[in-house]
Amino acid sequence: MTELSVNIGGGITLKNPVLTASGTFGYGEEFAELYDLSALGGIVTKAITPEVRIGNLMPRIAETEFGMLNSIGLANVGLDEFLEKKIPVIRTLNTVVIVNVAGKELKDYVKVAEALNDIDCIDGIEVNISCPNVKEGGVAFGTDPKVAAEVTREVRKVYSKHIMVKLSPNVTDITAIAKAAEGEGADSLSLINTLFGMAIDLKTFRPKIKSVVAGYSGPAIKPVALQAVYKCSKAVKIPLIGMGGIYTAEDVIEFILAGATAIQVGTANFTNPLSAKTIAEGVREFIEERNISDIKSLIGGMIID
Repeated sequence: MTELSVNIGGGITLKNPVLTASGTFGYGEEFAELYDLSALGGIVTKAITPEVRIGNLMPRIAETEFGMLNSIGLANVGLDEFLEKKIPVIRTLNTVVIVNVAGKELKDYVKVAEALNDIDCIDGIEVNISCPNVKEGGVAFGTDPKVAAEVTREVRKVYSKHIMVKLSPNVTDITAIAKAAEGEGADSLSLINTLFGMAIDLKTFRPKIKSVVAGYSGPAIKPVALQAVYKCSKAVKIPLIGMGGIYTAEDVIEFILAGATAIQVGTANFTNPLSAKTIAEGVREFIEERNISDIKSLIGGMIID
């Protein structure tokens, strides 16, 4: 029988390597109405911050020829409402649940992580260090290895379960950030978050996104994401969760061959809400057709002559 399960460290084994990416799958309940989420390895929820956030001004999403721009601004229900209204729903989901954690200051990450530590239906957290650090003039936490290390270290002090750290590609050397997070207790790394991008409406000569510059995701960023996963696989020993332009089962296999243990499906969920399920089914078909008994044998298996 074909084995699809993978261990991403920190006590989490996924039934298959397909997770959903934060910000593209709500809190799980929205998609649970469409299909049984047990078909997936797990889900990563929308970001949670200590306070309610309404997000950035609209327009904050724009389609491009090869992907999508978004500047949502981490709009979310806030920690209190998440605990009161979302946790009861999450308890009904038959899959691994990882909560994305974000903030404007270090103390925000610590507060949310500590509040989630003892909730049994939460298997782990994903620390989004791409957030702008307001105390440092808006520079993202994840652009400085020392700051990335500090965030990971302080979150680890209050959170005992799985910590996944989400890496930004908008840095000079992503492996330096990866090493910093690993050194302070991260169980896994997810990469990459969105690239910087923009688009202009030629009818109005105005930017298509109110904030002008936004996060760019979709098929066009897959080569960038693949090389980041490959480089980090040579720099750290903890499991990598690849993401960026994954639309097909074949995309998943490429990321695994490059060194990822699992992947996240993001923008594809907007184009087809059944994407993650279809991709998971396709991964099984791919390895069965090739008589591969265990998908783990493919991790980092790219052949270089």
